[in-house]
Amino acid sequence: MRYTSNVDKYRAFYSEHKDKLFAYLMRMTADYYLSSDIMQESFTRYLEHYSQEPPSLPLLYTIARNALLDHARRERHKTELEGDQADCSGDQEQALMVRQEYRHVLLAMKELEKDERDLLALAVSGDLSYREIASIAGISKANVKVKVHRARLKLKEVIHRGDI
Repeated sequence: MRYTSNVDKYRAFYSEHKDKLFAYLMRMTADYYLSSDIMQESFTRYLEHYSQEPPSLPLLYTIARNALLDHARRERHKTELEGDQADCSGDQEQALMVRQEYRHVLLAMKELEKDERDLLALAVSGDLSYREIASIAGISKANVKVKVHRARLKLKEVIHRGDI
């Protein structure tokens, strides 16, 4: 019975957080397939090593962040934005505009420094507090607030400048 309880907890944890983790990974990589792979790898590592502990969102994001770093070390090259995923819902023109805007923001995110992109993606992608982000990044909560604010301003400037 205890096994079923842990599986049910993990299933609920996965269902609740998979989309936000995927959004974080997309902001970091701008690569749908890589983001999907790292998301699955992160949940798998989480289940393998921490299934007996209470669910921890900061731990999940730390695992995902480390998986990204592992991938970057292995690849040593930048990923490119791959083809759009088909959106079968509703108005094609609206879907195209949304995809183009999304791609524009992802490209603008690539203009940020890696640490700025990472902190901003953590701040907007998940239900993480600044304290949790600070724990993940290994910096103070105040430093996270400042860096996220500066990253937002820089991103806004890059988007309005239209260099991408």
